[in-house]
Amino acid sequence: MIYVTRDLLTVLRERAASEDPDEVNVRLSATPAGEFETDLGLDPATPVMTHFTLPSVGGSVSSVFGVDLGTPAGEGGARFVSHPDGFLGVSRTDDLAGVVIVAVPPYDDDSVAAFDRSGDGVELAVVDAEPPTESVPK
Repeated sequence: MIYVTRDLLTVLRERAASEDPDEVNVRLSATPAGEFETDLGLDPATPVMTHFTLPSVGGSVSSVFGVDLGTPAGEGGARFVSHPDGFLGVSRTDDLAGVVIVAVPPYDDDSVAAFDRSGDGVELAVVDAEPPTESVPK
């Protein structure tokens, strides 16, 4: 099962809708459930997707055939991609990760699904909690 905060998923779906007909492709990062101020009812080590990172310029060198060569198979993290063509699955052109969350038009709650690296469906659970507050060191 893959856990994602409702706020993150909302932002990702809104971004996909605003970028349509272009695709969105961002790396996701997780926060362990134990670091949330609210008890999520999960094992404290369970990763919950909380943030996204915009792709870096010039990253095409590290990506071949949709596979990020800099990411080991067991440590692939997660990615969010949108498919404006309506294909709710993993395609050959997607940058793959340990988990790929895919959204399709109309980019609502029923238009999102999660898949593992091989394209098999994975249950996606939405968590109603805010990640811990972060600050930049002084």
